[in-house]
Amino acid sequence: MTELRSILDEAVRQELISPEAGGRLLPFLMERGVVVAEAQPAMAAEGQAWSDTETPRFVRGFHDVLITIGVVVALGGLWGLAALYAVLPAIIVLSEILVRRQRLALPAVSLTIALLCWTFLLMSFFFKPGTSAFNDIGAEATQFVAGFPIMLGLYYARYRVPLSLALCITSALALVLTLLLRLMQWASGDPQFFSNHPLLLAVAFLVCAVGLFATALYFDLGDRLRRTTRSDIAFWLHLGAAPALLFSVRLLMSFDGNLLDVAQAVSIKTPIIVISVVVLMLIGLVIDRRAFVTSGLLSLGFAIYGIFRQGNATVDTYIFTTLIVVGAIVLIIGTGWMPLRRIVLRALPAAISQRLPPAVLAATP
Repeated sequence: MTELRSILDEAVRQELISPEAGGRLLPFLMERGVVVAEAQPAMAAEGQAWSDTETPRFVRGFHDVLITIGVVVALGGLWGLAALYAVLPAIIVLSEILVRRQRLALPAVSLTIALLCWTFLLMSFFFKPGTSAFNDIGAEATQFVAGFPIMLGLYYARYRVPLSLALCITSALALVLTLLLRLMQWASGDPQFFSNHPLLLAVAFLVCAVGLFATALYFDLGDRLRRTTRSDIAFWLHLGAAPALLFSVRLLMSFDGNLLDVAQAVSIKTPIIVISVVVLMLIGLVIDRRAFVTSGLLSLGFAIYGIFRQGNATVDTYIFTTLIVVGAIVLIIGTGWMPLRRIVLRALPAAISQRLPPAVLAATP
C-alpha cells in the first residue's frame, strides 16, 4: 500500500493525474489486488536501476515557475501597500489554493519563504535583541527566535511543505542555542561572559550545528532510495548544516570578537578552513548529497582567496585565480561524482555502506 500510495503521489506531483483522481484510484486499485513489486531495490543492488540525480522536488515545469513569479510579484506589491498584518492572510489564501489543493511545489517553497520573512519582520517589531546578542543573551533574543518554530511548525502541520519542516527544525535548534547561551550566562553571573570566554560560545555553536547535521542524516537514512518527502526535508537541512558547521569551525578560530571578517588572511586559520571544507566534501560524497558540498563552496572560495592574498600577487590575480580553482573543483566533483562515490564507499565497512544510497549508474538503454 505504501509503494502504491507513493507512486500515485508522484503522479500527482508530476501533474499526470489530479489529487482527487489519485485519492480515488488508491482504494480502486487496492480492491482489485493491484500490488507493486519490490523490484527497484533489488535492481539497485545489482547496479541496474539506481539513477542518482538528487533532484529536489520543488520544480516540475515552467508552469510552477510562472505561478511562483505571480506569487512573488503579488506579495511584493501587497507588502509595499498594505500593513504587515495584511500579508499573512494573503499567504494563507494562496497556500490553500496553490499548495493544499493544487499541490504546486515551487509556489509552496516561495510561500514558505514569504512566511519566514513575515515572521522575521513581526518578531523584529515586537522584540529587538540588539546588536550585542552574542555578548548579552537577553529574554528578547529568546522570544525573537521562539516565533519561528511556532509559525513554521503550524504551516507544516497544515500544508506539509518539506522546506517549512526543515526551517522549523533549524529555528528550533536556534532556540535551543539561545536557551543554552542564556543558561551559561546566568550560571556565570557575568553579562559579558561570552566576551570573556569566546571558546565556550564557539563550542555551543558547534554542538547545535552537529545537531542540525545529525537531524538531516536521520531523515536521509530513513529514505535510502529517496522516494519520499523525507529526502526533500533532508535536502534542505543539509543545505543549512554545511555552512553552520563551517561557521562553527571559523568561530573556533576567531577569538577576537570579529565574526564578520570571513576573509581574514591568517597563515594558520586559512588552511584549517580549507581542510574543513575538504572534509565536508568527503562527507557529502559518502552521504550522496551535492547540496551539502555546494553550500560549502562559498567558504572554500574565501579560504582560497585568503591563501592567495598572503602572497605578492595583485588583487585581480588572486581574485581570478580563486575563481579558476573553485570552478575546477566544482567541475571535477560534478563530473566524477559517481566514480568518486564508488571509491569512497568501497573503503567503508559493509555495515555502513549498505545503509547509504547506492553508488551505481543507471543502465543504458
